[in-house]
Amino acid sequence: MTSSLASRSGSCLQTLPLEVVGTKILRTLPPVLAACAIDGVDQTTVRLGFLADCEFALEACSQAVEKEETMKIKNAILISACLVLTCALPSLAQQKGQWVPGGYGLNAGVIPDPGITYANLAVNYSADRLNNSSGDRILQNVTGTYSFWVDENIFYYVPAHKFLGGYFMPFIAINYATGSLVADLPPLLPGSTSGISLSAGGSGFADTYVQPVNMGWHLGDRVDFTAGYAFTAPTGRYTAGAKDNVGSGYWGNNITSGTTFYITKNKGTSANLFTDWEIHRQKTVASPVSGQLSKITPGQAFTMEWGIGQALPLKKDMSMLAQLGLVGYDQWQVTSNGGNYLVAGIPVAASRVPYYSVHGIGFQSNFILPARNLALFFKYYDEYSAKARVQGRTIVFGGSWTLRIPKPAAREIKTRQDTEPR
Repeated sequence: MTSSLASRSGSCLQTLPLEVVGTKILRTLPPVLAACAIDGVDQTTVRLGFLADCEFALEACSQAVEKEETMKIKNAILISACLVLTCALPSLAQQKGQWVPGGYGLNAGVIPDPGITYANLAVNYSADRLNNSSGDRILQNVTGTYSFWVDENIFYYVPAHKFLGGYFMPFIAINYATGSLVADLPPLLPGSTSGISLSAGGSGFADTYVQPVNMGWHLGDRVDFTAGYAFTAPTGRYTAGAKDNVGSGYWGNNITSGTTFYITKNKGTSANLFTDWEIHRQKTVASPVSGQLSKITPGQAFTMEWGIGQALPLKKDMSMLAQLGLVGYDQWQVTSNGGNYLVAGIPVAASRVPYYSVHGIGFQSNFILPARNLALFFKYYDEYSAKARVQGRTIVFGGSWTLRIPKPAAREIKTRQDTEPR
C-alpha cells in the first residue's frame, strides 16, 4: 500500500496516494517543461550585436592595424571604431549555441500522458553586464540593457501503445521572438565631450525546433528516463551583417536526455536532471569593418539543467496541487569554433574566440489540476557566473493542456494507481 500525504493535523488523506499524483500530475507537466529549446533565441544575442567577448574584437582590430602598414589611422582610433562597429552590428566575437538554458527544471524525465499536448512558454532574458573570458566585468563605462522575449508554441504527441518497451513522444516548437539592445558608450576620443548611443532590435518567427525521435521509459518504480534526437531548422530571418535578425542562420543538432528520480516512495519528492549536447553546422558572418562575408562553424555546447522539488496538496482530494523546487542550469562551450572571421579584410581564426560558459540558480513553482490535465508554472533564474558572454537573469512562465487519447474514464482519473499510462 502506498503512503498518502498527511495534513497538518496528522490525519491521512483518504484520497489518491501521492504516488498516483506522481504518475498523473507530473505527466501533465513535461510537455511544458520539456519544450525548452528556444533555438533561434540565444542567437538573438549574436544578431542584435551585443558582444560576448569584446576583448577578442579589440585584439583582432589591433592585429589588423599591425598587419596593415598602409593604414594611417592611429591604433587607438581604429580599435575604438572596431568596438563601435562590433557593438552596432552582429557580433564578430560572440557565437552562442542555439539552446537557451532555463526551459527544464522539475519533472525533467517524466513521460506525458498519451494524447496531444499543447504547451505555451514565455521566456524572458535580460542582462546589463558583459563579462570577459575570466568572468570579470568589462566595458565599465558602458551602460545599457540587452533583453529578449520568446513565445514558444509546442505540440506534443504520445501514442497509447508502447514501442521498444517505452513511449514514443515527438514534438515540435514554433517560436516567435523579439529582442532589443540599448547601449550608451562614453566619449571614445581624447577631447570628446559626447558619447555614442547604440540600439538594435528585431522581431519575428525564430528558428524551428523539431524533436522527431524522443523516447521515454519507466525504469522500475523510482526512475523515469527520456532520450532523443532533435534538430534546429534555420527558419528565422537571418542576413549576415543585419541588425534585426531573429534566426541563427545555420542548422543545429541536439542529443538530449531527461531523468527524474523519485526520492520518496510516494513520488512526492523528486530529483531531476536534463542534458543537451548541441552540434552546429556552418554559418555565414559579415566583417564588422568592411562587410566581407566569411564562413564559421560555432563550437559545440553542453547544457545541464537540474531541479529538486516537492509536490504538495492544496485540496484534500488531490484535485489541486502545488509543486515547489530549487532549479538551476549550467552551460559550457566544449569545442572551439571553426573557420575564420574577417577583420579589415584580414582572416582571424574563429578558434581564438574564448569559450563561453554560464551558470544560474533559482526556483520553480507549479500549479496543477490533474483531472483537467492542466498545469501552470513559473520559474526564475539568476546567473551567478558567466564567462565570455553577458550575465543576467531568466524568467520562464506558461502552461500546458493535454487532450488524452483515448479519453480516460471518470473512475480512472480518481482511482488509478498504476504507474503506466493507459
